[in-house]
Amino acid sequence: MRRNIITAILYTVVTTVLFGLVYPFVVTGAAQLLFKDKANGQLIQQNGQLIGSRIIGQPFSAPGYFHSRPSAAGNGYDAANSSGSNYAPTNKKLVDRVSGDVTALQQDHPSTDVPVDLVTASGSGLDPHITPAGAEFQVARIAHERHLSEDAVRHVIARHTEGRQLGFLGEPRVNVLELNLELDRIAPVSLMK
Repeated sequence: MRRNIITAILYTVVTTVLFGLVYPFVVTGAAQLLFKDKANGQLIQQNGQLIGSRIIGQPFSAPGYFHSRPSAAGNGYDAANSSGSNYAPTNKKLVDRVSGDVTALQQDHPSTDVPVDLVTASGSGLDPHITPAGAEFQVARIAHERHLSEDAVRHVIARHTEGRQLGFLGEPRVNVLELNLELDRIAPVSLMK
């Protein structure tokens, strides 16, 4: 009996050290060496200042910027509170919020269907992407605010549209932060009215 207890304790200690210390350090080290950008959150810096992350959404509300999906994560895009709203499709709070968002978005586009991703949060509440249809829906506003042609804005969208992963996983998408940064390079906010 005593021998079994000693064996169990030794296995616990050895597996704890191996899988609790050695394995995480090896994987973290390999990730830092092989995939440094991805291992560190795919952060975007500009002039030495952190702007955001390619993989975590952030809110944009100014009319000259493409707007992101709504976020259900805490106070909006709070990675510490990542989750969906968990509201059922028939929940009155969700229905009222979505209806209000649709009404607000249709002020600029009367009688136009609003792409669903512009009024619903993703499962994590942190999605940095919108659909190409969600980007197209915002083209007229962006072009007007930035004094660009709609075709010029569509060209920027096309450059930032990512296809399906491996050709069949997911859907085409546009990274909102990268899209807005590109627009700032082409037609900076200081030149906007």
